[in-house]
Amino acid sequence: MNALMIKALAFAAVLIIATLVVVKQMNIDLSDPINMITMLGAVAIAVLTFGVAAKYINQMKTDKAEGELAEENWDGIGEYKNELPSGWAYSFLGTLIWAMWYWTAGYPLNAFSQIGMWNEEVKAYNAKFEETHKNADLETLQQMGESVFLVQCAPCHGETGDGLSGKAQDFGTRMSKEQILYTIENGADQLGYEMGAMPPMMAQGEDAEAIAEYIAGGMKSEQPAAFAACASCHGADGQGNNGMSPSLVAYDEAVVSHALQHGKKGQIGKMPSFKTMLTPVQEKALAVYIQSLSN
Repeated sequence: MNALMIKALAFAAVLIIATLVVVKQMNIDLSDPINMITMLGAVAIAVLTFGVAAKYINQMKTDKAEGELAEENWDGIGEYKNELPSGWAYSFLGTLIWAMWYWTAGYPLNAFSQIGMWNEEVKAYNAKFEETHKNADLETLQQMGESVFLVQCAPCHGETGDGLSGKAQDFGTRMSKEQILYTIENGADQLGYEMGAMPPMMAQGEDAEAIAEYIAGGMKSEQPAAFAACASCHGADGQGNNGMSPSLVAYDEAVVSHALQHGKKGQIGKMPSFKTMLTPVQEKALAVYIQSLSN
């Protein structure tokens, strides 16, 4: 083995050792098949690169031009009809064979997905989270709900749930008189309740005014006769017929859950659906916290 080849392999060895030092300092787990394959690939590339480079540099120094010239030439410059270098040809063929094995048997294309792995990890974590907090007390739910609210809801509804001065829903009150009148006039079909869409113009004129004042006042005054049109779906007490329609009294768990599942159109834009972002326990906790704001 000549000096050039020895130097090339020595340089490759130094590069491999440096790579191992970096791997150790970064605490990379080589028991992971992906990390191990990557490491072996790096070693193979280092050895082959410097080995092949040294071979051909040395060959350039010693080889002489010989063989049969091709008929074609360009401005007197021709090329020899040399055989394809066997090492290159076998490497190329080996790469093709390895690629076919890698894609079909060794590591199939459909065997792994980073998105799929992320989803599985999130699913497993959520299941553990639900099991841990399935019997959470009121204080824990309150704290959890506040954390969710500040991250997911506060940008539109404000840190205190005041609706940013009327730009979004104010959680301090269930509904304002203006909101109720708007709903009576235009109907509602956003939250996906079992009772279906509320048709527009269920009441008009003085009847609509009376209903809006009664509901906005917390349903504590004398119930107007026109409220019978509302009671058919929302119940005489306005609590939503056991979850069949929205509660008019409070932000119960059903109202919060339906809003999170289906989204809701608001004054500053459409609230997106959060159905893939929050677990049932988090939805319950958020409802508890929002109820505390309205109280």
